[in-house]
Amino acid sequence: MASDKELADFLASVERRAFKQSIYAVRDHDAALDIVQDAMIRLAEKYGDKPAAELPLLFQRILQNVTLDYFRRQKVRNTWVTLFSSLSPGGDEDEFDLLETFESAPGAVGAESGQDQLERAQVLNLIDSEIQKLPARQREAFLMRYWEDMDVAETATAMGCSEGSVKTHCSRATHALALALKAKGIAL
Repeated sequence: MASDKELADFLASVERRAFKQSIYAVRDHDAALDIVQDAMIRLAEKYGDKPAAELPLLFQRILQNVTLDYFRRQKVRNTWVTLFSSLSPGGDEDEFDLLETFESAPGAVGAESGQDQLERAQVLNLIDSEIQKLPARQREAFLMRYWEDMDVAETATAMGCSEGSVKTHCSRATHALALALKAKGIAL
């Protein structure tokens, strides 16, 4: 059984990686924070009595389930928003958007030039699209190993395959990504 300190230390050690994984999946800072918080709460409430060695895999599964729940809620919410927005009248041109007038602090992402923002966004979109083109098992292994910093054994357990398969999937994914990005002029 994990002690309260072990559970707290585990949650502190995974919060950054979990947030990165969530932000990559949902592309919304606030939603990613909510997802990680919900996953941590569920782990503490329902599985806090499990041995410390089981916490990483349990947390990974909970995080994936919470992320799927988010997408399910978004799908339902978007259906209703679409239905209701079709009832509203046209003339939305005069609406005031506070975000358009907000000034960013120097050095912040919003303070960089439009060209720099565009170039960064294009590179990130290219990388994202190439990751999405990977076969599902390669993408899953790549993200778990290099995005979530899971070791080969943890990744193999989470994916339900051998460690050799994880290594093969990761190798194929990195080579495919490197070739695709190099072909598009992005040197890593």
